[in-house]
Amino acid sequence: MFLDPAHCYRALLSRDARFDGRFFVGVGTTRIYCRPVCTAKTPLARNCSYFPSAAAAEARGYRPCLRCRPELAPGYAVVDANGRLAKSAAGLIEDGQLAEASLAQLAATLGVTDRHLRRVFQQEFGVAPVEYAQTQRLLLAKRLLTDTALPVIDVALASGFASLRRFNDLFRTRYRMTPGELRRTSGRGAPAETLAFDLAYRPPYDWQAMLAFLERRAVAGVESIERGRYLRTVRVATARGEASGWIMVAPSKRRSALRVTVSASLAGALPVVLARVKHLFDLSSHPEEIGAALGALAADHPGLRLPGAMDGFEVAVRAILGQQVTVLAATKIAARFAEAFGEPIETPHENLTRLFPRAADIAALEPVQIAERGVVRTRARALVELAREVASGKLRLDPSADVDATIAALDALPGVGPWTAQYVAMRALAWPDAFPHPDVAVLKAMKESRAATALASAESWRPWRAYAVLHLWKSLENSK
Repeated sequence: MFLDPAHCYRALLSRDARFDGRFFVGVGTTRIYCRPVCTAKTPLARNCSYFPSAAAAEARGYRPCLRCRPELAPGYAVVDANGRLAKSAAGLIEDGQLAEASLAQLAATLGVTDRHLRRVFQQEFGVAPVEYAQTQRLLLAKRLLTDTALPVIDVALASGFASLRRFNDLFRTRYRMTPGELRRTSGRGAPAETLAFDLAYRPPYDWQAMLAFLERRAVAGVESIERGRYLRTVRVATARGEASGWIMVAPSKRRSALRVTVSASLAGALPVVLARVKHLFDLSSHPEEIGAALGALAADHPGLRLPGAMDGFEVAVRAILGQQVTVLAATKIAARFAEAFGEPIETPHENLTRLFPRAADIAALEPVQIAERGVVRTRARALVELAREVASGKLRLDPSADVDATIAALDALPGVGPWTAQYVAMRALAWPDAFPHPDVAVLKAMKESRAATALASAESWRPWRAYAVLHLWKSLENSK
């Protein structure tokens, strides 16, 4: 990734938030690296070096600034092929995949050779995947030491380190202080029953629109919207087994970020949980780029984000259940589905009582068992076929999956058509160019009667057609 020093320094002088997370600046006199929005005294241009990622800065011997905290920078959303591949690999690494598998296995998951992945990753982030993974583990550990009261050994394990000794040695070498020394500066006391984090985004962010979207589709028992906050149950798989608990998300009061509260039961799965929260709330989006591409369509609501998924299988199930029915009806059916096949969970929130079913749970059923719960038989069959493909590993429904191959695989399933496949790509795969053109509301908003005509008209919105869909839906809401 080419970074022009003159342009970067101008952004640094103005503390331009548009560049936050797009590059980091290393200061040669202090050997510290910062975000371009850091409020510390601006260094002289001759002392600055620029890096495309935090990992690239650390690989050159810089340690993170304790004031601007590089680990809080928003992500960098990309849509070009190589950029998406690198971002997909980065997402898997942030999920802890490289701690459990080799680079060759990670590359095979993405359908490329490890040599090609290494080359593309180096070009995008300025470091090799292994170095990136190491930095991500250290930055998560730094965040946990600063923002939580977890014991140091739990911080090490939650960050993906196999041993406390390795964690202590690497932390001291990289940051020139011990984990205990950093912990003492944070003043954290006894461990709490919850952990809280701020996840940054680039403003503007239309929180009310995001909350309204999720509230209309909230599955009773699994999700709840209370006093302007989003809550839900969570289950994730880790190298040490399954972890389950709950999260709560609301706007941060201190910065352009979402405040994420996580139950302590999910402490061992924090990399996965936080990565999925970023996906669900589209925190890597660059609204200025999207707004420029969509023009007048996005002018009234520049902060609209693309709702993602905590669980791709869950979104696909809900998409199938929602075929040819209203959002309200689909949500009620999904609640009955979760009640029938999900597991109970105890939480301190009276509206969070169920975990959404696993793919393996549904794969073990016969379609008739689902149909008995009020689901149309053809959709019940589609759900079982979907679950079997996901449970077997043949079908992946996450942002690192190959978009074209996944859409084709979804289209091939019985009872899954273009609308469902594109909707799943839009939310589960975080594909910004997905376009469910058969959608009745989209056709109405575009004043088109034929899906093919709408598809042709949407060409001017590439590669942000999924965001165009959100604005089209919003325009109908505003016209009521």
